[in-house]
Amino acid sequence: MDMFQDLGLEEWAEQRESKAITMIDVRSPSEFAESTIPGSLNIPLFDDQERAEIGTLYKQVSVDAAKQRGLEVVSAKLPDFVRKFAEISGRKAVFCWRGGMRSRTTATLLSLMDIHTYRLAGGYRAYRQWVVSTLEGMEFAPDLTVIHGNTGSGKTLLLRKLQEQGYPVMDLEGMAGHRGSVFGQIGLQARNQKMFDSLLLEDLLRYREAPYVLMEAESKRIGKVVVPDFLMAKKERGRHIRIDLPTDVRVQIILEDYEPWNNPEACLQAFRKIKSKIHTPIAAEIEQSLLSSRYDRAIELLLIYYYDPRYAHTENQYEDADFTVIRAGSVDEAVTEAERLLPQPV
Repeated sequence: MDMFQDLGLEEWAEQRESKAITMIDVRSPSEFAESTIPGSLNIPLFDDQERAEIGTLYKQVSVDAAKQRGLEVVSAKLPDFVRKFAEISGRKAVFCWRGGMRSRTTATLLSLMDIHTYRLAGGYRAYRQWVVSTLEGMEFAPDLTVIHGNTGSGKTLLLRKLQEQGYPVMDLEGMAGHRGSVFGQIGLQARNQKMFDSLLLEDLLRYREAPYVLMEAESKRIGKVVVPDFLMAKKERGRHIRIDLPTDVRVQIILEDYEPWNNPEACLQAFRKIKSKIHTPIAAEIEQSLLSSRYDRAIELLLIYYYDPRYAHTENQYEDADFTVIRAGSVDEAVTEAERLLPQPV
């Protein structure tokens, strides 16, 4: 008989917003890094190397051999493993991939040490199925206020400043770990679709009763992930605000955001993917500017000769939309003007 209680997914879902239960992912660090339940802690029963070794024994030798090696590994690290759980106050629940061996072992060991923990029934796999089905059936009531603007207009920065002041904001680029352009992953860790879906669902549920939500005018694909159709359709019908900042200010915003001097080779490689789409003499000057670390000049030329024309073309898809334009000399000025236009957050 198990010495712990299972936590049903429906019960967890009802309590997720209150954060009354600390979720603990006992899968390996690489599994956790790939995707997990947002807000979870990672206390792995096996590290990546140990997991690979035990998995090989399971497949190539026998189940008993794998269990024996697993017992040896766990025994050696048991005091530290238990201590980490003991330091977590309040209710807690563990999960692995399917709610099987790793989470059952963890919950049993902790119970023996008088540390009560739940086990999430079905594990991460059941959680992932819940995310997919919930997104498929999602009816998102709030209207969307969509922020547009040329590359470097500080749209993401503006949204984050508004979010800090209590406005309802969905930062899709932040969820994707990507800025959406060929340079978009520089300095960031791009997320996969599983993790993006989980983070997106968190916001959709958090704001489901808000009168409106702010978001950037993103494409359907952002780096490695795809935005759901229902949200793209909602975006097209939303209220549209365009931010207009001077080119020199935009250059400075991009410099501060990307810090290209920290990733010179990545910047060069990204540029060479689009080099053929730029008039040859301009492309040569951009490349030389990157090679000589004149990043401000490279960015200015990229804006004028590549990104601004592409943005103008993209804006044609909103030809029926009624845009409100904010012309400002800085992001802070744009934030002040946006606050005048937006209803106060509840």
